[in-house]
Amino acid sequence: MRLENKVAVITGGASGMGLATVKRFLVEGAKVVIADYNEQTGKTALDDAGAAGFGDAVSFIRTDVANEADIAAMMQAALSKFGALDIVFNNAGVGGAIGPLTETTTSDWDYTFDVLAKGVFLGIKHAARIMKVNNIGGSIINTASIAGLSGDGGPLVYSAAKAAVISMSKSAAVELAAAKIRVNAICPGLIVTPLADGGSETAAKKAFANFQPWPEHGSGDHIAGAALFLASDDSSFVTGEAIVVDGGLTAAGPDLTSKFPKSSPNASRVSGVTKGSTGVSAEIRRLDK
Repeated sequence: MRLENKVAVITGGASGMGLATVKRFLVEGAKVVIADYNEQTGKTALDDAGAAGFGDAVSFIRTDVANEADIAAMMQAALSKFGALDIVFNNAGVGGAIGPLTETTTSDWDYTFDVLAKGVFLGIKHAARIMKVNNIGGSIINTASIAGLSGDGGPLVYSAAKAAVISMSKSAAVELAAAKIRVNAICPGLIVTPLADGGSETAAKKAFANFQPWPEHGSGDHIAGAALFLASDDSSFVTGEAIVVDGGLTAAGPDLTSKFPKSSPNASRVSGVTKGSTGVSAEIRRLDK
């Protein structure tokens, strides 16, 4: 097995791409700490892993990735439970701020960057501290997005945060290379998860059909496969990369405004912030017509 005797922490691990990666890592022999803001989905993920025969190889800790104390506790949970920390997948995410930039509040901006950018920074920081002290090297993987690669790949604030993740991954890869800590980003395209299309996977599958050259929609398993490569020794000479997993969408040009005209900032009559699968309700404001 490719991750035998490895210990991994996966944020946002209770649903979507994170949960798919938890399952794949367990099958590949890793011990996994599931970190997630949503305790209910976290407990379900833990119970399901136990039912599948992986109970001794998995644990859950509620984690707010924007809270440094939570991040530190998450890393220590891996050391306390499994005695090591080899892989950290900073995957937790939310849709974040939506709507026209002229109607976006600083609190919407702050929430989005706290989760998507600061959360990744803290994950890199505390993973590196442990990996450097223990002199074991390791792999840090960060979820970015094709939205961080060009304009019109996603909402403005979300895109800016994901661009920051790509930049942080490259800078951290250079700084941590001497300690044999690899840092890479994954840039998903349109992936069907509980976050997609208002929380309906069925609606997302329909909405995402035929929007990229590849004839099938993206799934969490596709991201899990990329994460497995980056976590394993197969990628031992790969660091500082932003690996795109999007079925050829960026190659063709995202052009999301024309593909989702009703959700474009100029057409949208709402503003606010969405909070993904955290279990916390979105804060959406209707704009005057």
